[in-house]
Amino acid sequence: SDVVLIVIDALEGVTEQDKRIAGYAHEAGKGSIVLVNKWDLVEKDDKTMNRYTEQVRKELAFMPYAPLLFTSALTGKRVSKVLELVDFVAEKQATRVSTASLNNLIREAVLQNPPPTDKTRRLKIFYATQSGVKPPRFVLFINDPELMHLSYQRYLENQLRAAYGFEGTPLRFILRRRVKEE
Repeated sequence: SDVVLIVIDALEGVTEQDKRIAGYAHEAGKGSIVLVNKWDLVEKDDKTMNRYTEQVRKELAFMPYAPLLFTSALTGKRVSKVLELVDFVAEKQATRVSTASLNNLIREAVLQNPPPTDKTRRLKIFYATQSGVKPPRFVLFINDPELMHLSYQRYLENQLRAAYGFEGTPLRFILRRRVKEE
């Protein structure tokens, strides 16, 4: 499959099994949508959906990119939106970004928030290119892969998501040391 539907029982909430399945989908690079089913059985007030969304996001913190959809298979509420969302996520998973556009974005991101230094050495990103889709993979040519902190990689991911969407799909970064020519 290209897109995985992670179905959560609204009355039970996110279980350990749900987390495990979502983890498999994330690691496999699959597009993901979280469906909260049996929403008709939940007692609601004006903040129920927000509270539930916050709870699901906390439990599935490793996949904040996955859209949430509250449905009821029994009443059919929002079930018609599932396939629309699957098509949308599949399209985002196959998105290609031109190298020029990607490098402009990376350059702006680095200017806005320079990489942290490690003692006296600073991470330098020379250029980037997209190497594949499903999931989108980006190769960053840098001076030293050990200087790339996970937090800075997450920052770059957030910049890519803000610029190009990528809703419902994990992003992969491949760090390559640029070899100097002699």
